[in-house]
Amino acid sequence: MDYLLTLLIRTSLGTLYMTGMIILVGFILGFLRNHSIANFQRSFGWKAVAITAVIGVPIHEISHAIFCFIFRHKVTKVVLLQKRDENGVLGYVTHSYNPNSIYQQIGNFFIGIAPIFGGIATIIALMHFIIPGTYDEFITISMNNLSITDISGINLNGIFTSYLDLIKIIFSINNLSNPYFILFLFLAICISAHISLSSADIKGASSGFFIIVLIILGLNILGFSKFNIAESILKYNLILIGFLIVALIFSSITYLISLILSLIKK
Repeated sequence: MDYLLTLLIRTSLGTLYMTGMIILVGFILGFLRNHSIANFQRSFGWKAVAITAVIGVPIHEISHAIFCFIFRHKVTKVVLLQKRDENGVLGYVTHSYNPNSIYQQIGNFFIGIAPIFGGIATIIALMHFIIPGTYDEFITISMNNLSITDISGINLNGIFTSYLDLIKIIFSINNLSNPYFILFLFLAICISAHISLSSADIKGASSGFFIIVLIILGLNILGFSKFNIAESILKYNLILIGFLIVALIFSSITYLISLILSLIKK
């Protein structure tokens, strides 16, 4: 009985360490996205949402398609942008896979959450080309945080402070007076407005998630949990935080702008 309980705890913790941050941020992004879209629609009607969709939706769908290729799924159709249908769908990717392939089954999880990483990667790339100084600061902060080898109150405070400083750098006077920054901010808002996961994305990801749980369970049964991989898991999550914080920053900005506009329009 003790063995089964230990196995359950280790499997749960392993799953949490591997996917918990992604799932948590995914739900937060979904909340921010839904309220941002609702606020934009209340303020300016569907046309405001459509403007963001022209940029955001193709990136969302391309992200799905790229991860389909990575996990060797067969892509049967890609619609980067379409007129909103009766279900509110603006674009989609249909794909198939071999149910006997564990690799392809795991791929369902990453294909489902692909828009989060595709959106983040695009925003970071835009940052590199449009506001390179801010990009350099982001990379410096991310690399400094990777030097952390344990979780303590001091280190957590340092991580929080470093990303708070990043927000200040992004919205510095130099950037706000730079017309290229306004372009970057517009593009980042468009991407952030469509970075979250649809119900279809979540459904697809869930099937892959359960396969990941089973694999972690199997590794624990085989005794791999005895190896000391705490530092590797920590660095993995620090890398994740570095990427996901970008999505949270610009999704929060998108929400705040949409909220202010909706209040002005009242």
